[in-house]
Amino acid sequence: MSTPPRQQPFLVAVMGETASGKTDLAEEIAAALGAQLINADTFQSYRGMDIGTAKPENKAAYELVDIKDPEEQFGVGEWTRLAEEKLKALYAENRSAVLVGGSGLNVRALLESYTTMAGAPDPSLRAELNAQLEKEGLEALVEILRQEDPEAAERVDLKNPVRVTRAIERARGPKESISIDLPPYRKVRFAIRRPVEEISARIHERTWHMVRNGWPEEVDALRQAGYGPNAPGFRAHGYRELWRVLENQLGLDEAVESIVSQVRHYAKRQRTWLRTEPDLLVLESNGETSPTERAMAHLFAIGEGVEKNGQDH
Repeated sequence: MSTPPRQQPFLVAVMGETASGKTDLAEEIAAALGAQLINADTFQSYRGMDIGTAKPENKAAYELVDIKDPEEQFGVGEWTRLAEEKLKALYAENRSAVLVGGSGLNVRALLESYTTMAGAPDPSLRAELNAQLEKEGLEALVEILRQEDPEAAERVDLKNPVRVTRAIERARGPKESISIDLPPYRKVRFAIRRPVEEISARIHERTWHMVRNGWPEEVDALRQAGYGPNAPGFRAHGYRELWRVLENQLGLDEAVESIVSQVRHYAKRQRTWLRTEPDLLVLESNGETSPTERAMAHLFAIGEGVEKNGQDH
């Protein structure tokens, strides 16, 4: 496989739905470029949450993996600042970087240099919203969200009370002003795309694979370490359901069915999000050449174009 001319480093974002194969694609691109992998998935940043978050096997090759305890808050603002710091150090070494993860907002906030991020949640507001949810039901909160942040209402799973509540908190909460000043990388965004039916099947297969390979035991270890289902890390799909299994409140088959359904809905929201992603090059999973080969051909063409432009001057 050809490698692009080594001039100005690349900052490559590898995006796509959950279970689409982003990790493999990102690792192959990073190997070809000699680039540093940077985790952009919020939940893969939590220690002790490996199986359920589909953490890469060679996680030592990644930056921003295993940097938080499950009880710690970790938002897009903090992730962006940490990623910016890593990227500046890499650029100083003339090294490319590959971002990969399912948290689309993290990638977009970084590459688009967002200047305001949601601050920490207000405990009194959370208590107020939880009381309103119990008294008036989810529809009341959904209507509040639609009035206060219509764009968020289009993105959020409106059947999920936790996500609706958090979206209202973000809409009402303080905004943290930050300044993102990335080095002048050549930014490229790829997304790997598979047919919806294939993604659905892969989610089902992967979820059962996780369960058979120790996911309940992983949740039990977190439980024994003192982490409860209200810990921020437990917002990751499946951890609260498996907690209930361990507490004999839910059967395993029922829990897996619920997890698969949640993740499929999440994949649907990711597809919607990616349709709005600027400058995104979609790589189909079928065809005569692999997504990696097409990605590298695109990067090579960019590098070759830079080289020719330099010669012209």
